[in-house]
Amino acid sequence: MTQEKTVTAQTGERRRDAERTRTEIVDVATEEFAERGYSGARVDEIAARTRTTKRMIYYYFGGKEQLYLAVLERAYAEIRAAERTVDVDHLDPVAAVRRLAEVTFDHHEAHPAFIKLVGVENAQHAKHMNHVARLVDLNSSAVDLLRGVLDRGRAEGTFRDDVDALDVHMMISSFCFFRVANRHTWGALFDRDLLDESRRGHYRTMLGDLVTGYLRK
Repeated sequence: MTQEKTVTAQTGERRRDAERTRTEIVDVATEEFAERGYSGARVDEIAARTRTTKRMIYYYFGGKEQLYLAVLERAYAEIRAAERTVDVDHLDPVAAVRRLAEVTFDHHEAHPAFIKLVGVENAQHAKHMNHVARLVDLNSSAVDLLRGVLDRGRAEGTFRDDVDALDVHMMISSFCFFRVANRHTWGALFDRDLLDESRRGHYRTMLGDLVTGYLRK
């Protein structure tokens, strides 16, 4: 191998190592911020759990707030990416809306840390994400995706004309979020586990029925 190829290979390996380190830091930081909140999370603890240093974390992210925003950005990017896996253009509007609702249902259940992170940021009145245009742009895609499906449904005469895409997004999100976020209080009050596997299919179908029922003429 020539010297130039050796240098190129070493550079590529360092880049991959850096990316792996960044990913590991965000993985651990997600758990820390979700469990302890923004104020309670400690960069020293994240560094210890990732076998790196606080200085290295600051090198990669710039500071605690930037790391927190990186965690939020990836968390929202993951749910938006899941939505994009639905080939809405090849589904009829009713099936497309139901499938998008099911994706949110599945994702929220599989990512309880996301639910906690959203709770953390709401407790702080969105003071961190409120100033990050990237997060706004990222999440507008969910509404745009729904809007396109609703437009097709209206054109076909299937959906009502007075439905707002953001309202539908809220309906889907609220059902899925409540089921995970309020699992323990709901169980204490009503002795029913909202994540009980035996009732999962029931709730998943209920969500789809609620949303499509609301949309139909």
